[in-house]
Amino acid sequence: MLTEELQRIPHVQALSAMPGAVQEATVHLGEVTLMIDPEQITAVCRKLRDEFAAERLSGITGLDWYPMEPRFEVVYLIHSIRNRYRLKLKCRLPGESPEIESIYEVWRAADWYEREVFDLFGVTFRNHPNLKRILMPEDWQGHPLRKDFPVHGHKYSYRAE
Repeated sequence: MLTEELQRIPHVQALSAMPGAVQEATVHLGEVTLMIDPEQITAVCRKLRDEFAAERLSGITGLDWYPMEPRFEVVYLIHSIRNRYRLKLKCRLPGESPEIESIYEVWRAADWYEREVFDLFGVTFRNHPNLKRILMPEDWQGHPLRKDFPVHGHKYSYRAE
């Protein structure tokens, strides 16, 4: 499953030994990307932090591949300052009720990143301590970075008083 280049990277080799955790692995322009089983994202992140000095979560973002299925991807940008590596983890989620476990317990920095992905894409992060909108008003309808969101927003009818 792993190329010779990927087999030489200790943290990639260790993650691929976790049954079913790594679904795909690629290297492009020296950047390693691992497609992770969404049910194992917390275990994978914890292993990276505890055993491979991945002390920094640089970001989390989302992608909407509408109309394809699985529709969504959640992308985690991991950084080890001590071991000098960067790693991109991706999890694919279905279009209907996309949800994944929060990694807040692994890296507290996930707090606002997960809230942003929730707000803009509608991905729910299970066990997040405060999953509520962060950029849009609380009463906002929909998720503006979904590809099927109306370009000009939802139309509201205003009544003159």
